[in-house]
Amino acid sequence: MTESFRILSRRDFGKLALAGAALASAPGRLFAASPPGTKLHGLSAFGDVKYPTGYERFDYASPEAPEGGRFVFTVPNWVLNQAPDTFDTFNTFILQGNAPPRIELLYDGLMLSTLDEPDAIYCHLAESVSVSPDGNTFRFELRPEARFSTGAPVLAGDVAFSYRTMKAEGHPSLAITLAEVAEVTAEGERTVAIRFTGRQTLPTALQALSIPIVPESFFKDRPFTEGGFTEIPGSGPYKVGRYIAGRFIEYEKRSDHWARDMPFSRGLDHFQTIRVEFFRDRQAALEAFKKGDSTFREEFTTRAWATEYDFPALRAGRVKKAQIAGEKWPRFQCWALNQRRQQFADARVRRAINLCFDFEWTNANLLYGLRVHSQSPFENSDFVATGAPSPEELALLEPLRADLPAEVFGEVWRQPVSDGSGTDRRLLREASTLLQAAGWTRKGSQLVDAKGTVFRLEFLINDPEQARVYGKMIENMKLLGIDASMRLVDAAQYQDRQNRFDFDMILGAFSFNGTPTREGMGLFFGSAARERNGSYNYPGTASPAVDALIDKIGEAKSRADLVTAMRALDRVLRWRLDWLPNIGSPGHNIAWWDMFGFRDEKPDYGFPVERLWWYDESKAKAAGRA
Repeated sequence: MTESFRILSRRDFGKLALAGAALASAPGRLFAASPPGTKLHGLSAFGDVKYPTGYERFDYASPEAPEGGRFVFTVPNWVLNQAPDTFDTFNTFILQGNAPPRIELLYDGLMLSTLDEPDAIYCHLAESVSVSPDGNTFRFELRPEARFSTGAPVLAGDVAFSYRTMKAEGHPSLAITLAEVAEVTAEGERTVAIRFTGRQTLPTALQALSIPIVPESFFKDRPFTEGGFTEIPGSGPYKVGRYIAGRFIEYEKRSDHWARDMPFSRGLDHFQTIRVEFFRDRQAALEAFKKGDSTFREEFTTRAWATEYDFPALRAGRVKKAQIAGEKWPRFQCWALNQRRQQFADARVRRAINLCFDFEWTNANLLYGLRVHSQSPFENSDFVATGAPSPEELALLEPLRADLPAEVFGEVWRQPVSDGSGTDRRLLREASTLLQAAGWTRKGSQLVDAKGTVFRLEFLINDPEQARVYGKMIENMKLLGIDASMRLVDAAQYQDRQNRFDFDMILGAFSFNGTPTREGMGLFFGSAARERNGSYNYPGTASPAVDALIDKIGEAKSRADLVTAMRALDRVLRWRLDWLPNIGSPGHNIAWWDMFGFRDEKPDYGFPVERLWWYDESKAKAAGRA
């Protein structure tokens, strides 16, 4: 089944509101031990940064690899207002419209994250960063060689403009990230100070340091929120090349990129052309790959992976396939039941609907046994709660007991295990009992409330594969008397309805950073995001206890504190079932035309193939692709 419904990447500014970096100093000592005003090259959350002052490259980079060639693919992940199946604007910084994925390659931030550390960031456009004694002001010295694609230098005024404007008019992810930025001041051409309100936590402050910087002059005579296909200049390694709206876009590597020989760029971004293909139909995208029209594919559909990767080019060895380990950050695929609509406000209703999904039958009959049943919104991480609460978790949970399900204080919620029949009568009887307790009764073949209102549920989808995989679940809902249906809509309508929370039930898949922050968790689970169009609080969670635990995440002083707070939050979310955990995968199923070189080991905290791999001419000739 399709898992890339809405995946948020941790690449560069893609991690904005989802991730945190936090504070450390030069190697060997914590930031707190450094005198105020010390010029630093990197910052980290809990401990030292990996790369010392004067580092030459990141360990996962390949400076010996050749440059050139083309990489053609359909994207497995995307950020902000981007969409994988169409695009109608180049402005990715606003809520409106659909921007093409990977347009973030055009932009740099003051700092950037690495792919082999969970919580470190390093100077990028900035040459150094220093922090005031009270921890509220970060002062940056910009690199004198930093240039936009126009040739103009990146100046402090551009930084101040970008922060001010993206906070006021940017995509909700950007605005929330910058919520505690009080003032950004240009203190000369190449010195800029970012001052926070004092309400921020340390990780909150640092997550704001990677947002993209754009030239103020470009917006002198045009509104920031304007769409269209005028390229917004950036200082990154690529520029927009050829494109046909909604069909493909090519990004061309800039020969004049200011940072091509800098340590953080060395050995990355080898391809001359990165081409993103757009398809509204998954099968059409697969057929394009088989023909060689695209050259890399990550497969999210188990049926396709099990049955359709046996075509002539693969049998001849011209196409390769592999299963690659996943990243070490929390991720989930869950359903959201929209609690802004009354029929989903009761947790017993949400539990009942979850019982209608027979994972064992679905995995055996439709998913070829290739999936696991997700238990948590934080799968594949240390943040997944187990057993009963630890004493440390109880210390956080006890003051919130009045606003928590009683079950939170016992064993953690786990998914039911069915008999594999597809229609497990025991689980459906349990679901019926829960619905009745929540005030829903049978009237003939329908389920109604005390006012006689029929229980209706529309599962909004944008991929026909979801209809195949979840059709049995809809049938089970109907057996309970729910007027359940699916509605397939196109990409633009889906994005619009999702942004406005105009749905009963949708499926979402996300990735978080290895060091979640208060703002990142708030964007998904916090009450303040419930009515904010474009936020990721699709279920409409509004719980004082959840908000309090999110605050505890922001107060964490060590990784142990963070793990405790996250596990407590996980325990609460799983008993509330705001999000219904769905299906998980152990890693990446990938296939590629054998024309690329790459390192055998992938980094632990990211897998941007288009930045890590390179074109191998000898392989391309052997595969008939030169």
